[in-house]
Amino acid sequence: MIVQPIEVLLVEDDPGDELMTREAFEENKIGNRLHVARDGEEALDFLYRLGAHADAPRVDLVLLDLNLPKYDGRQVLERIRSDPDLTHLPVVVLTTSSSEEDILRSYKLHANAYVTKPVDVNQFIAAVRQIDDFFLSVVRLPNQWMSHG
Repeated sequence: MIVQPIEVLLVEDDPGDELMTREAFEENKIGNRLHVARDGEEALDFLYRLGAHADAPRVDLVLLDLNLPKYDGRQVLERIRSDPDLTHLPVVVLTTSSSEEDILRSYKLHANAYVTKPVDVNQFIAAVRQIDDFFLSVVRLPNQWMSHG
């Protein structure tokens, strides 16, 4: 079985965390394509293909930080889940917050998973690789998501 690469949108304002996430994807040697939005507004523009992102691909998975400029991750998640065209999109909250309030609110907003970023670089990379492996190898995504037309 040939595995189709998936389009992943990382919504992350920390350049260090972005770099570690890229490294994790590259180390995994899987052709998943990682796109980055550095704030909540850019993430929504990417998902809705607005402005500079008019030619953006359809996303198969969102890795979403909670603490972002402009719109925070909670607002982005709420918008995704309230839009019939996006509500199906898997969203993994990937954040430094281990607050019970943030965890509960994220799940109430229907996040697919909540992952607290490990402080250790190697553990962080391992966590991102596990997310990538899970969504590429374990989870079945509807065919309509996999056709990027």
